Amino acid sequence: MQLNNQPKMEEANGSVPVEGKRKEDGEIPTAKVDNVEMTTLADGKAVAEMEEGKMANHVEANKSTLEEEEEEEGRLAWDNKYQYLLSQIGFAVGLGNVWRFPYLCQRNGGGAFLIPYIIMLIIEGIPIFHIEFAIGQRIRKGSISVWSAISPYLGGLGWASVAVSFFVGLYYNVIIAWCMFYLFNSFQSPLPWSSCPGNGTVAECEASSPTTFFWYRETLDITRDIEESGGLDWRLTLCLFCAWLIVCMAMIKGIKSSGKAIYFTATFPYVVLLIFFFRGVTLEGAGDGLARMFTPQVDKLTDPVVWLEAATQVFFSLGVAFGGLISFSSYNPRKNNCTRDAVTVAIINSSTSIFACVVIFSVLGFKATHDSQKCLDEFSLVLQRSVPEFNDTINRGNYIDFQLAYNATPAIREFDFTTCDKVRNLDTAVEGTGLAFIVFTEAMNQFYPIALGPLWSILFFLMLLNLGLSSMFGTLEGVLTPILDSGVWKFRKEFLVVTLCVVSFLTGLIFTQRSGNYWLDIFNDYSGTVPLLLIGFIELIAVIWIYGFNRLSDDLLYMTGSRPNMYWKVTWLFLSPLSMGIIFAATIYREISGFPATYQSWDHVKGRLGEQEPYPWYAMMACYLLVLLPLICIPIVAVKRIFVPYDGEVIQPIAGARWNPFRKSEPKKSDIASSGVDGIVNPAVTEL
Repeated sequence: MQLNNQPKMEEANGSVPVEGKRKEDGEIPTAKVDNVEMTTLADGKAVAEMEEGKMANHVEANKSTLEEEEEEEGRLAWDNKYQYLLSQIGFAVGLGNVWRFPYLCQRNGGGAFLIPYIIMLIIEGIPIFHIEFAIGQRIRKGSISVWSAISPYLGGLGWASVAVSFFVGLYYNVIIAWCMFYLFNSFQSPLPWSSCPGNGTVAECEASSPTTFFWYRETLDITRDIEESGGLDWRLTLCLFCAWLIVCMAMIKGIKSSGKAIYFTATFPYVVLLIFFFRGVTLEGAGDGLARMFTPQVDKLTDPVVWLEAATQVFFSLGVAFGGLISFSSYNPRKNNCTRDAVTVAIINSSTSIFACVVIFSVLGFKATHDSQKCLDEFSLVLQRSVPEFNDTINRGNYIDFQLAYNATPAIREFDFTTCDKVRNLDTAVEGTGLAFIVFTEAMNQFYPIALGPLWSILFFLMLLNLGLSSMFGTLEGVLTPILDSGVWKFRKEFLVVTLCVVSFLTGLIFTQRSGNYWLDIFNDYSGTVPLLLIGFIELIAVIWIYGFNRLSDDLLYMTGSRPNMYWKVTWLFLSPLSMGIIFAATIYREISGFPATYQSWDHVKGRLGEQEPYPWYAMMACYLLVLLPLICIPIVAVKRIFVPYDGEVIQPIAGARWNPFRKSEPKKSDIASSGVDGIVNPAVTEL
């Protein structure tokens, strides 16, 4: 690739001077393009020596090699390959793998969801994942500088990624603070969410459940709606401060400090998942849960929503478009097999989602069995009290018959049969925080022996804490590295880390209000959805169609030793852009059709979430701003570059064979005639 540092001098006829002797001396002139020697023949044709062996010889012969330039750059580097891979895995594998993927699998037909998920991983997830690994490693800059180098008009993409990463980091660390709060409360027996306070005197808890009450009233102390602030909760504020302090200390020296922390934060969750796996599969009813997961409801495959959610989950779970993947890969040497790295990390991420799903479904099967049996036992007691002559045994096969037979009895007619049906319990999908802080904690309360409840709770929330922290490192790296590489920040990196953490903590106080959970839902629903999809779609188009597939192929040949095979060509040129375009259009349609946005407030009397109600006007304004603020960076930077030329490094567009991915390596005669050397129309070109 070429960088626009200093323009070469043009000759009198406007052509670009070439290396070697002039034709009058009887020698054939040559020129260097993309580190490939181009020979201009006497008849005006240019022949590109594209054979891999020749190309390697030319690269080795260059006086200023890429390796030498890497040393001159003085850029930080990973201590070893394992540290880099663990950082990428830690960033990609996050809380969504544990609580969102199982929820989607449960809601969308169990095993039927795995089919579109794997297909979308192959045609959309891995190809885009690979692109971010490749461009970060090749250009060795953060997202702002990377996209500006590809085209000055695309610099806004980097700023958009920075804005999204900042917004996501604001609320993501609040979830880490919640995990801390539960972790601190786990060091007591019995666990505080194992029973209702007041020995049954708290009606709100009796109307819901101990775990639900502890989450909404003890942890969040949630207000009745978003319009009631309720003031700051000092306990959550303190936990949030501790969360940002940990992140700040881990990030203060960049990858030199976060790279050390990642050894624990990225590996510990797998140890805990493995422990929970062996515990989960030995629980009563675990087989029912696993059967529910792996038995496909084939009719779901005809539902386009299932495919849309599978594609969206693949995109977001890999962490694409945040800028963190680009930042992490920019600390690699240029000669590193980024293709193998991308495939490895993507497969590990998806395998982790499926493995976590197995763990969750085994526990859900146990909980469904336990809740069903508890309901049947209560029904049996009611029958014995209401129908003196009753002496039969109640089970899942006959309880409906007894319900119909004695329905005239008031006590039977008023009995809540909601949890008596085990299949219905398994089909009840709970997403996100509800799965982690309500359903799973309730299941752990029932693990035998009960005395080990605190141990299971400590392990579980330590796992969530480490999953969150490893993802936070990558999210903030997507903010720090681009800003530092762009030259906007003129002071030491440590000052930027501290400033970012302090500003984020102060801004994040909105989430530690008693109404904070409502605001967190807004950030979660709008800051990282539509903006990321559009950024990812433009990134794909920019690399494959503006930078060019052939040029990317040459870069990969240099970095990995081989060119992209047919799989990469088909997905990059056709399948990935098509799938991303459809996903973005469908998401926009869903957002518009769902207008105005609504939320569920907490009903203090009934002890449950109430009906959907629209957000107030100022909350709607926040929704719009979270979408528009990142996206508006793209046109603003493009317009600015029209009037204020970009003075940084720019990869010059090349006409001819190296520009259009559909054209062969040999350029047209017309291109040579008009450009002089291999279709280079811009003389302001120097070699990298």
